[in-house]
Amino acid sequence: MPESQYRARQVGAKTQEVVAYDRDESLPGKPLHILIPGGLVALASLGVIVLVAYMTWIEHRFDQSTAFILIGLLAPFYVGGVFLFSYGYELYNIPRAIRLTAIIVFVTFAAVVIIAVLFVVLGSGGKLPESSSKKKSSERARVQKTPTTSSGGGFGIPPIGPVIAMGGPGRTRDVTREVVKEVEVPVAPRSIDCPYCRRSYVPAEQNYACPACGAATPKELIEASEAPRDRSGE
Repeated sequence: MPESQYRARQVGAKTQEVVAYDRDESLPGKPLHILIPGGLVALASLGVIVLVAYMTWIEHRFDQSTAFILIGLLAPFYVGGVFLFSYGYELYNIPRAIRLTAIIVFVTFAAVVIIAVLFVVLGSGGKLPESSSKKKSSERARVQKTPTTSSGGGFGIPPIGPVIAMGGPGRTRDVTREVVKEVEVPVAPRSIDCPYCRRSYVPAEQNYACPACGAATPKELIEASEAPRDRSGE
């Protein structure tokens, strides 16, 4: 069986040599009958492998375990198709066919890895990783929450009442207003003197009648006993 005179990288001359060998009836074998089916099987297997990888790591339709199983089942078909293609391409030279198969498989694996990485990067729109974006957002929120001014001459003391920010750009001043609400505290009734017997008593405690003479407490004395005291007189 004649040996090929060209290297695998000499595609034009090598292809013409394979076609001429296939058409020569005096030579044994038909390399195109092995080369073409092997190439089709290799391309179909590679296409399905790339599709499974895309639907798993880009569109997230498949689980990774399922993807690895499918790729493992398709890999032998791809390697077998590449070997058949190389076997016909190298004119039935097994050592050269194995070497060409190894080169094609290695280059294909490297190309698939590069394409997968590019798909991931382009699919994310060039955004930063999630961890980095979260870290930057947390730092930005921490800076926004840090107080720049203090009121009342102390730290950590909340202002009383509404705070009004005044000043131009880059200058702030906190104005606080203290709200004081007066609450009236009930005052106990005061004692009065009976106008008849001069006995001192508290009308509310004695049913508005003098406990000594029994006379009813006059209205004006009841009002004087229950009227609120003057703050100035306290």
